[in-house]
Amino acid sequence: MNRSYYGLYVPNMYWRHMENFSTNSLALIVSDKKYNADDYIRDFNQFKTTRNEI
Repeated sequence: MNRSYYGLYVPNMYWRHMENFSTNSLALIVSDKKYNADDYIRDFNQFKTTRNEI
């Protein structure tokens, strides 16, 4: 994404790895719930297993 007015919507249960941000860029996360670290899957293999169970 090379324009400040672009956004990226990532739906529920999609794996996304973000890195290599440009200077003065940021990631804005919008949610309807308070952050809880236990809600996130940090291991890709576990993610694949969980997604296949849905």
